[in-house]
Amino acid sequence: MQHAAPLIDPFARPITYLRVSVTDRCDFRCVYCMAEHMQFLPKAELLTLEELDRLCSAFVGLGVQKLRITGGEPLVRRNIMGFFHAMSRHLGAGLEELTLTTNGSQLGRFAGELADCGVRRVNVSLDTLDPDKFAAITRWGRLPQVLDGIRAAAAAGLRVKINVVALRGVNDGELFDLVRWCGDQGHDLTFIEVMPMGDLGNEDRLDQYWPLSDLRARLAERFTLMDLAERTGGPARYVRLRETGQKIGFITPLTHNFCESCNRVRLTCTGELFMCLGQEDNADLRAPLRASGDDAVLIDAIRAAIANKPKGHDFDYSRQTVTGQMTRHMSHTGG
Repeated sequence: MQHAAPLIDPFARPITYLRVSVTDRCDFRCVYCMAEHMQFLPKAELLTLEELDRLCSAFVGLGVQKLRITGGEPLVRRNIMGFFHAMSRHLGAGLEELTLTTNGSQLGRFAGELADCGVRRVNVSLDTLDPDKFAAITRWGRLPQVLDGIRAAAAAGLRVKINVVALRGVNDGELFDLVRWCGDQGHDLTFIEVMPMGDLGNEDRLDQYWPLSDLRARLAERFTLMDLAERTGGPARYVRLRETGQKIGFITPLTHNFCESCNRVRLTCTGELFMCLGQEDNADLRAPLRASGDDAVLIDAIRAAIANKPKGHDFDYSRQTVTGQMTRHMSHTGG
């Protein structure tokens, strides 16, 4: 049941998309996401699955139509499928889409059950098709396990979108291999610029930074790129390759600020609500959640947080320096 007034931020943008990190833990240690030897949060600080249910349900009541579950790696959280089953009750009753972003390592175990919960598509992070590079990027990951998981997802009827972080000197030589593989497998593909988050030195990120304007120009040497008018309210901009019919997305927080249509907020596994991925401001929803069983208190806190949503982020790589760098790891906010 939807509450009286939907969530509208100070810039007249409706908030219809919630990304929820259900854990800060992951079975990989991707170099652009977290440190190799992470100090994870004490489990007592994490919201219980019941608390996450209550929070997400409140957001659905306030007009959120899309719920994306993230991490860390969401599928490593104990009893996570119980949470997916619980959220599925909102589908067709305010919630239009329930989905997740995953590293793919656990899809072989859970793809069928996810489909049973009403999940229709998943985003899988996969930056390379080279097993050695994959091991270097993820530190702990095994490429065959992920490819098996992707096949299991497709077999379960899930639509798969592959997310590739563009890394100069790492996967720039695989551009056409990745495009060809996704085309052969029937997967959509989105490229993402590496963002200045976490405790890696600025020089590392600057060296890795591969602007998608350059990537797109390379694609245009081989394919005819047709711009699509499709907008999801999210950051991606899409083209279709005329020769293959493939849809390719570009997420460009640095070369193109995508904030004007932002319809999303991010909830961490500890109950912090980040109104912008590229700003440090956040609101504590755990305290009002635990202070009262009355959802009115929680809803007031959510509305107050949305009233502080900024117009945009501060990411910038101009003048060969990294400005607007976030000190928190990507895994903390949930991507």
